[in-house]
Amino acid sequence: MTIQNSPKAEELVIVLDFGAQYSQLIARRIRECHVYCEILPHDTPAGQLLARRPKGIVFSGGPSSVYEDGAPVCDPQIFDAGIPILGICYGMQLMAKLLGGSVSAGEQREYGKTEITVLDHGDLFQDLNPRLIAWMSHGDRVDSVPPGFAETARTSSALAAMSDRSRRIFGVQFHPEVVHTPWGAEVFRNFLYRQCGCRQTWTPASVVTTAVRGIQDQVGDGRVACALSGGVDSAVTAALVHRAIGDQLTCVFMDHGFLRKEEAGQVVRTFRENFHVNLVHVQAQERFLSRLAGVVDPEEKRRIIGEEYANVLEENASDLGDVQFLAQGTLYPDVIESGTRQAARIKTHHNVGGLPETLKLQLVEPVRYLFKDEVRAVGEELGLPDDIVWRHPFPGPGLAIRILGEVTPDGLDTLREADAIIIEEIMAAGLYRRLFQCFGILAPIKSVGVMGDQRTYGGAIVLRAVTSDDAMTADWAQLPYEVLSRISVRIMNEVPGVNRVAYDISSKPPATIEWE
Repeated sequence: MTIQNSPKAEELVIVLDFGAQYSQLIARRIRECHVYCEILPHDTPAGQLLARRPKGIVFSGGPSSVYEDGAPVCDPQIFDAGIPILGICYGMQLMAKLLGGSVSAGEQREYGKTEITVLDHGDLFQDLNPRLIAWMSHGDRVDSVPPGFAETARTSSALAAMSDRSRRIFGVQFHPEVVHTPWGAEVFRNFLYRQCGCRQTWTPASVVTTAVRGIQDQVGDGRVACALSGGVDSAVTAALVHRAIGDQLTCVFMDHGFLRKEEAGQVVRTFRENFHVNLVHVQAQERFLSRLAGVVDPEEKRRIIGEEYANVLEENASDLGDVQFLAQGTLYPDVIESGTRQAARIKTHHNVGGLPETLKLQLVEPVRYLFKDEVRAVGEELGLPDDIVWRHPFPGPGLAIRILGEVTPDGLDTLREADAIIIEEIMAAGLYRRLFQCFGILAPIKSVGVMGDQRTYGGAIVLRAVTSDDAMTADWAQLPYEVLSRISVRIMNEVPGVNRVAYDISSKPPATIEWE
C-alpha cells in the first residue's frame, strides 16, 4: 500500500507490513521520534523500496510462522543494500530464517509482560537497565542466530534480541511499539538516531511545508472544491489547501441532514469568519434521507452517503467554476479501517471506499498520511482556533451511522437532542478535552418504563465515551457517576420517547468506536 499524496520528507523510514496488528503503532512511534515513515507491503520489490532512499527499514510482526508454506517474505536483496534494518517479532524470525539461522515452534509460548535480561548494551539497549519488562506475543522462537549475529538479550526461555552490528541489522522478539513496553521508545531512538543517523525533521512545521508544496505540485493552476464538514480533519485540509493555492479554493459545506444540533449554522459562521474563503452552503437533507429510506445495513448506509455526497458535489461543481479537484480530510486510520492488502476491511469510510468510480474530480488529500493527533498539531501550527482543533471527531455520514437501523426524521430529532445534552454535560464537567469522543447512539429497541405512574414503552440511548490518541485503539472512559447520572436524568426528562440510557464499556479492539 502506497500512501496517496505522501509527503516528500527530508528523511524516510519504511515499515514493511507482514500483517501485524501493530504496524500502525510502529509508524506512530517512529513519527513520535520526529522521523517520517510510511508503511509498505512486505513484498515490495527491493528496487522500488530502495528508490525511495530510506534511512532505515523496520519489519513488522505478523500472525504467520516463518516455516509454514505461504508465509510472507520480503525481497532478500534488501539485506544487501547497506541500510539499517530492525525486525520485530515475526520480523526478527524472518530475518533469522533468511540469513541462515533457525526458527521453530517454542515449547513455551510467551504472551504478555515478560522479563528480559540484556546481554549487550552496545546498540539497541544503550542507556537501558540490564533487566527490563517487555511485552511478548509469540509462540515461535529463534533457536540459532544467523552467521555474524550475536545474542543481545534473552528471556528465561528464549532469545529476546540479536544484532549484526557490522551490517546494522537488528532483531527483537518483543514489541517496543506498545505501551506495555514502557522503554520501547528508547529502542526506536537508538535505532533511528544512532544506527540510521536520522535527524528529527518530522515536525508540524515541516508537515505544513511539505503538504503545501505537494498541493501546489498536484493542483498547479487548477481550481479545488473542498468538502468541508466542520470537523478538524476537513478544517485542516481546507487551511492547508488555502495556504497553498489561495483563491483557487472554494469550500463546500453540504448539509446532508445528519448533523448535530445547530451545527450547520455554527459551521457556516465559523468558517466564513476564520478562513475568509468562498463558502457554498448546499442544502440536501431531503435528498439524502430519501436515498436511505428502508436501509439498515451499515455498509450500505456508508456506500450510499459517499456516493450521493460525490454526486451532489459534482452537480454543484458547475456553480463553482471550472473545478478539477476535490479536497477532503481523509486520515490514515480511515484508510486502514477501509481495508488494504494487509488489513481486513473493518468498515468503509465514505471518503475512502464510498466514493463512486465515476467520480470525475481528482482527489486532493493532504492529511491522508496523518494520524488524528498529528492533524491537531498541524491545525495548531496553522493557527486554527481551539474550538476547531480540539473538536471531537465526527464521522462523515454523521448521525446516520449513530442510528442503528433505518434513519428517519423522528430518529434524527431524538438523537440530536440526546447528543446535545451529552456534550453540554461533558463540557460542564470539564471533561471534553480529556476525551477523544463522546456521543449518543439511538438503539433500535424499546423497553418498558414508568413515568408519572404511567407505563411507557420508549426508546434507548447508548452513551459512548472513549479515550484515544489516534482512533486506532481506544479505551472506554471511566466517567464520574455523577456526570453519568446528570446525563441520564436530563435525557429521559427532556427527550420525548426515551426512557432508558445505557453506557457502553467496550474498548477498541475488540469493538470499534462508532457502532456502525
